Amino acid sequence: MTECSQETFAFTAHFLRRVEAGFTAGRISSDGGAILLREADRKIGLLRRLEGCFVDRRHPKRIVHRVREMLAQRIFGIAMGYEDLDDHEQLRTDPLVALLSGKSDLEEDLAGKSTLNRLELVGRSERYHKIDYSAEAIDRLLVDLYLQSHPQPPEEVVLDLDATDIPLYGHQPERFFHGYYDSYCYLPLYIFAGDQLLGVRLRPSNQDASAGSLTEVSRIVEQLRTRWPGVRIVLRADSGFCREEIMAWCEANQVDYLFGLARNERLCRTIQGSMEQARRLHESSGKPARFFTEFAYRTLSSWSRERRVVAKAEYLERGENPRFVVTSLSTEEWPAQNLYEKLYCARGDMENRIKEQLHLFADRLSTAQMASNQLRLYFSALAYTLVEALRRLGLRGTDWAEAQVDTLRIKLFKIGTLVRVSVRRVFLSMSSAYPWKSLFTHVFRVLRC
Repeated sequence: MTECSQETFAFTAHFLRRVEAGFTAGRISSDGGAILLREADRKIGLLRRLEGCFVDRRHPKRIVHRVREMLAQRIFGIAMGYEDLDDHEQLRTDPLVALLSGKSDLEEDLAGKSTLNRLELVGRSERYHKIDYSAEAIDRLLVDLYLQSHPQPPEEVVLDLDATDIPLYGHQPERFFHGYYDSYCYLPLYIFAGDQLLGVRLRPSNQDASAGSLTEVSRIVEQLRTRWPGVRIVLRADSGFCREEIMAWCEANQVDYLFGLARNERLCRTIQGSMEQARRLHESSGKPARFFTEFAYRTLSSWSRERRVVAKAEYLERGENPRFVVTSLSTEEWPAQNLYEKLYCARGDMENRIKEQLHLFADRLSTAQMASNQLRLYFSALAYTLVEALRRLGLRGTDWAEAQVDTLRIKLFKIGTLVRVSVRRVFLSMSSAYPWKSLFTHVFRVLRC
């Protein structure tokens, strides 16, 4: 790009006044509100503990950028909306980012894209690669952060499982075409408990949607029960996870489940009477009509036993719309309609949580190693965990308690801020025209208490 040395810019006049601009205001950052993320991190200890998940084999006397600083750069950067390493080439002189990253001298440059690239390209044997991470340690950290967020053990934990597609446009490893998504993609698995993320695993797309999920669920359940031995755990997922292996494991380990069940001719015949009732009600009222029923069901060969199936016999303007779920939960505790409408349908909110992962650039998986792409997926997950902590701790009870990350980024983090550094203090002089000062003040007070 051609370097421009122009210092003053003359724009169209405003009535009788000239309109001029210049980059002369000093060390101003556009992300002053992200200082609240630093306070959220102080509350939950994410970055301090994440540093322990990495092994740094660099010579101590030659280290300019500590691992914790680089991790903070990436995770805070993702939360603020900076999606890749090229952005950090421009951000390395931003004093606010230096403050967030824990740099002792805010006048020093931060790590650039080449240094951060060496952090991310793990699993290589070349002599310049000196930093590695433990996936097992990061997996444990995500669950530990969930556990510590509860002062008292809950009576019940509902684990939501889902897979999503990450389209691929290059020649990444384990690249396969997926017929359902009609693209080359990865198929990562996400596990949430409410809004909190407990696990994420990168997977190729040439396998079943449930592949590997039992491994992830079993380690999470073990970690939860080690801390909360009496907690009840329920798995909830769509029909892609309705597999004999998973249901049998749940039954053997006192874990309840609620899974969607793909329709077939036998199931549809079983609810034929209820569907006929729904059709007649629809024709007489002109409105959608539904009836709920339940029955014991076993597949012809794949299931080892009969299980409780709840059916929704629904008739819409376009015709029949049958839906089925299979569960270990009892009729006494969860009658058919409540089970479907209140418990199963609540899993739909998980789609919003996965959408937030994409707002945090979980689809930027363009490296040539699966381990490196898994690390990038972790970075997005950890940035989400940080934003979720800010939302849960600082915004609870406000109109923004359920605001998604892209909204928080624009309205809470993007504050023009002049950074003044002296011997005794760092002062962030924020825009006096910022329209949500009262909300910022509220979040600050909650996080600092």
